[in-house]
Amino acid sequence: MIKNGFYSYGSKALDGVDGGDSGVMVLRDGGILGGTSFFYFIGTYSCSGGRWKGEITHQEHKPAPQTHYPMAGRIVTAGFAGTYTDEGAEFEATALVGKRSLRYHAGLWLLLMRD
Repeated sequence: MIKNGFYSYGSKALDGVDGGDSGVMVLRDGGILGGTSFFYFIGTYSCSGGRWKGEITHQEHKPAPQTHYPMAGRIVTAGFAGTYTDEGAEFEATALVGKRSLRYHAGLWLLLMRD
């Protein structure tokens, strides 16, 4: 089971797209809450045997520059799948942004564990 806790989060857009962000994320019993300097996100996940998958919805809490944030001005839901260890996790996510499909790679590093 992926550890409940407070994680540092970083993402990078793939396929030559400019974008990515860093922030924090809380994972707790299948729920995700988190945010960056421009976005907050909520979601759900399931995990087993070192693999996890789920869905995250992003929305701005502060206007983001569209030149670096393709999701600026939109509510976007992304599906993800990846792996986890006791120290953190990673995943690749795919989001439909308007008519464009964007892929991201993200890493999470456990900062504080919570039972």
